[in-house]
Amino acid sequence: MAATPSLPRTSSEVSPLEPSPVVRTNTYAIPIRTTMLGLLGVALVALGGMGAGAILERDPLLAQVGLSWLRYGHGRDLASMVLYLGLGLVIWAWIRLGRLVRWGEIGDFAVLVAVTVWTLPLLFAPPLFSKDIYSYLAQGQLALSGYDPYEVGPAVLQSTLSENVSWVWQHTPAPYGPLFILVAKAIVWITGASVILGVVAMRFSLAGGLVLLCWALPGLSRHLGGRSAIALWLVAANPLLLIHLVGGAHNDLLMIGLMAAGVLLVLDRRHVLGFVLLGLAFSVKATAVVILPFLIWIWAARLDGDRRAQFRKALLPGAAAFLGAFVACTLVAGVSLGWIPALRSSSMIINWLSIPSAVGDFVRMVVNWFVYVDGGIFIGVARALGSVLLIWIAWTQWWAARDGDVRDSIRRGALTMLAVALLSPATLPWYFSWPLALAAGFMWTTGALVTVSLASVFLLLVTFPNGDTALYSWGYLFFALVVSVLAARSLVKPDPFGLSTRYE
Repeated sequence: MAATPSLPRTSSEVSPLEPSPVVRTNTYAIPIRTTMLGLLGVALVALGGMGAGAILERDPLLAQVGLSWLRYGHGRDLASMVLYLGLGLVIWAWIRLGRLVRWGEIGDFAVLVAVTVWTLPLLFAPPLFSKDIYSYLAQGQLALSGYDPYEVGPAVLQSTLSENVSWVWQHTPAPYGPLFILVAKAIVWITGASVILGVVAMRFSLAGGLVLLCWALPGLSRHLGGRSAIALWLVAANPLLLIHLVGGAHNDLLMIGLMAAGVLLVLDRRHVLGFVLLGLAFSVKATAVVILPFLIWIWAARLDGDRRAQFRKALLPGAAAFLGAFVACTLVAGVSLGWIPALRSSSMIINWLSIPSAVGDFVRMVVNWFVYVDGGIFIGVARALGSVLLIWIAWTQWWAARDGDVRDSIRRGALTMLAVALLSPATLPWYFSWPLALAAGFMWTTGALVTVSLASVFLLLVTFPNGDTALYSWGYLFFALVVSVLAARSLVKPDPFGLSTRYE
């Protein structure tokens, strides 16, 4: 590991309102011990995932090597211990890396090396913290078998792929765009509908989003005034992203990679190509459309004429590029627009990460102390009010960005994306990667970095490795909160318990 610099003051003396300090950067320095610590962590996560992850109903690979015992009883307990030990090491390594980045001891190169090294074992791991990848593969098999994945659910297949899909989604049409259906269809065809090969191939496909993200973040930092190493550490090396989006294999990774790259191209004045990439991002997952109106203002501000003429000149080619990419994906995939109404299927999820769902569920609980009332009424009303609030936030933020200032527009777009994550009928932990990918390029204060670190670790831990939610296991949540606070405090105070005589 690179030597720790002589600091002008200890990190505990830094005001939470000040930007993260910069001492000096050794461009090609690599913190070997920290990188290897993270590698050991992800390796243990992958190993423990063989028994404690979102494993197959019938795993031929474990059976062939005599490790089926890992899936049951004490074997599963042992696998869980190994996995959580690995998670602890990954969090520790990420926080150590963050300290080195904050103080300018390492730069982009070291973070990119860490991201690469920490990603590789996850590409071959069993699905972690989610069974969604089985749904992806089953939807690809539906399309390959001649079914419309926007009309029927995986249950019609009665195949090895469909039997591993969570019961919640067995009869649910796909809520994903045509480009992603095309990717899933190609993977099922290439792998011969093999579950294990399909999981690995899907991960490699989605990892393209991580590559795009790592390419885009330094450029976004250049435009938004932040430090590229901080942006890379905050997003690409974040355990929330690596464990959930790579290990859990969520298509959000491909979406945010295309979205970040598209935003960068627009900021670099390559407007049409940027909007094409945003059309591709939307063709993976609909959330990418949120940033589009804010980019129209940025493009318009660079054109001649009065404001109305500027807006019209930007809107027409921007919409044409965006819709052109989307229509092309739809035609090549040979599917309909049925995925858009299928977006409502996420409302089946009820947890308190979604503010409207939390409020509705809480009111239901209080009312039912006195008289029984169907809880769906309260949740439905709360979600309707949340949708109204979301529309108001999106409109006011978009209109406030009409001057087209780059930093103000992207900041307001990121805030709107955060509102989408918080106010949607259903919210899952990795949804917070959406606004983080947009906002990472700004200059972050120490207090903001501590807050995001705490939230990232907590969101990482609120799902059990098999994909079940931990949001109603209060003892476990207290443990997760303690770990999160400790990790966040360690970002600015390397020895939070005062056990060491050294600074680092």
